[in-house]
Amino acid sequence: MQIPARVLPRCTVTVPPAIEAKNLFKVFGRNPQAIVNRLRAGETREAVASAGTAAVIDASFTVQPGEIFVIMGLSGSGKSTVIRTLNGLLPPTAGEVRVQGQSVTSASPAELRRIRRASVSMVFQHFALLPHLSVLDNAAYALEIQGVGKSERRARAREILDKVGLGDRVEATPDELSGGMRQRVGLARALTAGTDILLMDEAFSALDPLIRREMQEQLVELQSELGRTIVFITHDLNEAMFLGDRIAVMRDGRIVQTGTPEEILTDPANDYVAQFVQDVDRARVLTAGSVMAPPAAATPLSAGVRGALRVMRDLQVGSVAVLEGRRYLGSVSDRAVVRAVKAGSTDLRSLISTAQPVVSPNDPLTEVVERAVESPIPIAVVDDQRRLLGTIPRVTLLAALGNVDPQTTEIPIIGAPSSVPQAELMSSLVAVGEPAGRPATGRGA
Repeated sequence: MQIPARVLPRCTVTVPPAIEAKNLFKVFGRNPQAIVNRLRAGETREAVASAGTAAVIDASFTVQPGEIFVIMGLSGSGKSTVIRTLNGLLPPTAGEVRVQGQSVTSASPAELRRIRRASVSMVFQHFALLPHLSVLDNAAYALEIQGVGKSERRARAREILDKVGLGDRVEATPDELSGGMRQRVGLARALTAGTDILLMDEAFSALDPLIRREMQEQLVELQSELGRTIVFITHDLNEAMFLGDRIAVMRDGRIVQTGTPEEILTDPANDYVAQFVQDVDRARVLTAGSVMAPPAAATPLSAGVRGALRVMRDLQVGSVAVLEGRRYLGSVSDRAVVRAVKAGSTDLRSLISTAQPVVSPNDPLTEVVERAVESPIPIAVVDDQRRLLGTIPRVTLLAALGNVDPQTTEIPIIGAPSSVPQAELMSSLVAVGEPAGRPATGRGA
């Protein structure tokens, strides 16, 4: 007799945030709590400077599992102090930090050590490798501290070293490696530890630009593959925009804006953030979906050749997208349609050009630009089912890259200079068909 399958009741499992920081203050001074009270009362960082240094002021944020959360700001903004409160290296003066639902702030020394070993690893700016150990043993060191056996920890370290491209250097010592390789060992050590959360404090800032870019790309690939939660500290805006799922911008100890790279780039919270992002490479941050326009010039396949011609005539465009249902088939040009009408053809499908490039809404503008250069008509933005979501005319693309409003406004006509004789002005108006007996209102006269 076949036993029927059990139908289990549905239940909702609430996963706590990877990290929660609530109203964090970190003050250095003789009476830090008194300074916190003054800051809470509305005094500025400068006003309390004589009593102590307010490194972090009322900072709150949440990091979700699997997210790359970037904290960025200039030197002295408090970003490195914040990251050190997340694993208890610096106890906050006020506020609370929770890691996977566990309080770091109120944890005992034993509990704090357990959280660090089981949940949080840190990658430092200056590698912090042990010079007398091989690459393999450096990568396995965190597991050695945890009491993992030699063969097991080495096997796990070797697997991670393969992922970061150092599988052939496992027996080398740190002094035999380049700076980029040593940083890879530091990253491998953090990944080998098996913790869900990585804290990375200016981890790539000591590297040459090309190696730094390599490491950024590798970090994104590893995070996508391994699903770790990463809090990344940087002062480099382009790095923040490339890495971050969300970014917190700090200034003078405070978080002034938190949002996605696109939100911060296109809707800065204040003048400080606007100035901060004005030189960012917008093509690396903005996506096709963020700049596309509604697909106005479109026609169903069933409308036929004359239907496509009518749309182009009414909208005064040189091409039109052809849809079957919501699925994008391609585009037809005005020339092809006119030739078909003259020839008496009604088959619109035969005129469709599939040469027009298409992009997905998540494609960065760097890829859109390459396609736009070769396309005389707007780029089509489609989803996985090839449904048309929008189009990107060239003017819209250029406006997005130049950070200008693509909408045009009426341009006022400048009045004639007073040095032009009235008789000469009137004769010019008569020449273009204006009555000479009255002024030409609305034309700058």
